[in-house]
Amino acid sequence: MNLSRTWVVARNVFREVIRDRVLYLIGFYGVIMGAATVLLPYVAASTENKILLDVGIAAIGMLGLLVAVFIGTGLVNKEIEKRTVFVMIAKPVSPAEFIVGKHWGLTAVLATLVAAMTAIYFGIFYLQKIPFPWESLSIAALFQILELSLITAVAILFGVMTSPILAMFLTIAIYLMGHLSRDLLAFGTLTQSPAIQKITQVLYLILPDLARLDWKNQAVYGMSLLPTPLEMAGHAAYGLIYTVLLLAIATFIFSRRQF
Repeated sequence: MNLSRTWVVARNVFREVIRDRVLYLIGFYGVIMGAATVLLPYVAASTENKILLDVGIAAIGMLGLLVAVFIGTGLVNKEIEKRTVFVMIAKPVSPAEFIVGKHWGLTAVLATLVAAMTAIYFGIFYLQKIPFPWESLSIAALFQILELSLITAVAILFGVMTSPILAMFLTIAIYLMGHLSRDLLAFGTLTQSPAIQKITQVLYLILPDLARLDWKNQAVYGMSLLPTPLEMAGHAAYGLIYTVLLLAIATFIFSRRQF
């Protein structure tokens, strides 16, 4: 895989997504946080700071998820519908460079969105002179980017396999099941049924364990509830390896599609 050609594809995706006015979400996030800052003191007078922390970081994750799902599932199909995929194939661009470039480009957009919204998030607390655990929240934001990168890989994989609408539903289903995979494993243990335990164990191995990358709830309480640096490195490696495997599968399927 040629990195220079991959970067060209990624740069084109980044510019195209930015031109689609996706950065308006940053302004939308600012409006949400501004409204929450004004309204929460009237609704929850004694806990508004904690609620604002939770709402702010949850909104970053949800808006990023919308971009990953709705844009990621259409990245490849858009090229097929516009027939521009034939131009890409005619050029010396391999399927791996095409798929990975698409993923890198959208991940760069998501990283930009998360960074900008996190800056607004911190800025509001700073201007309001409300203490907040910026170190743990910064780590949670970095893992949020990693989680969204993994979901982008899921979206691209389903986008290569099926229609954009079905790919959206499947990607959302994987996101929800990925956050519940540990509960699914625990449920299998509680049933004390060998057959169900086997099924839940297989599902746990196949589905992404997104709880490894989601530290939003813990981060609002500070560094004390976050894993150790070594554990964080292991979780980050898990996310990266899972993403690489998804992109490899997507590349294999795309290389065998007949256009």
